[in-house]
Amino acid sequence: MADLQRRLRDLDLPSTPDGEGDFGPGTRAAVEAFQHRRGLRVDGICGRQTWSALVEAGFRIGDRFLYHRRPMLRGDDVAELQRRLSALGFDTGRVDGIFGEQTASALAEFQRNTGLPADAILGASTLRELRRVTPRYPDPELVSAVRDRERMRRAPRTLLGRHIAVGEEGGLDALTTALRRRLVAEGAVVVPVLHPDGSAQAEQANTAGVEVYLGLRLDRDRERCAAAYYAGYQYESPGGRRLAELVQALGAAALGVASEGAHGMSLDVLRETKMPAVVCEVGPPALVVRHSAALAAALAEALTAWARTPPD
Repeated sequence: MADLQRRLRDLDLPSTPDGEGDFGPGTRAAVEAFQHRRGLRVDGICGRQTWSALVEAGFRIGDRFLYHRRPMLRGDDVAELQRRLSALGFDTGRVDGIFGEQTASALAEFQRNTGLPADAILGASTLRELRRVTPRYPDPELVSAVRDRERMRRAPRTLLGRHIAVGEEGGLDALTTALRRRLVAEGAVVVPVLHPDGSAQAEQANTAGVEVYLGLRLDRDRERCAAAYYAGYQYESPGGRRLAELVQALGAAALGVASEGAHGMSLDVLRETKMPAVVCEVGPPALVVRHSAALAAALAEALTAWARTPPD
């Protein structure tokens, strides 16, 4: 508990008036503030994802060697490396704070361009060179975001032949079945992804090589239709945001609930997927069951509109 409070304090989130080692209202409020800041579900509970995010937030670039390994290194230092490389035109993929193969490839390319040994390791000499080289413009657009939009522009304008993952944690069988039928009727290739863990869903979607992921999650306590896309480390997925906006608008109308807008978040499944991804939370169960057919049609329509109109 004291370690949790120390990490929060280091991020300017004091747990006062709680004493050291006491999880009281002050610590809970600090945890909630951190969860909101990092795009996590705000529940005031320091579970696995919140704790992992706290640990990652403690790393600054230069604190450790960065390289590709299994399990992959994660942290704010990795995200800073990705931002710097992408601002210089070296494509790391999305800025997600995960040191994967694409980040390693971009780092090796940077090293080759600056005359350093291309070992894809961020050590002292590479960091010095990275800090020395500055972008041509003061506020450059990240090449990863530019290439995301370009891939969307080059993609087909229909769902015909498109590979779409439909994810679910459980409890929405009727809705997912109806949605899959709708998408298949449009000519899409649907990959069902069923698992309670977001990281496992992301791994399945990545392995299947799908072009877009739509996850469905049941909110048992609230009447709502909420849509989230990946955003984190001053980066957001342009394709994910566009789809989330469509899902939110059409899904809320189908359920007859107020629109909550689309929100950028850093949930595991959104952060770890390599394609545009959206999580749609709907509830309560009775409302979803009553409107399953209309909601499935709305979600299929959102995907069709997303394919037809890429982001600006």
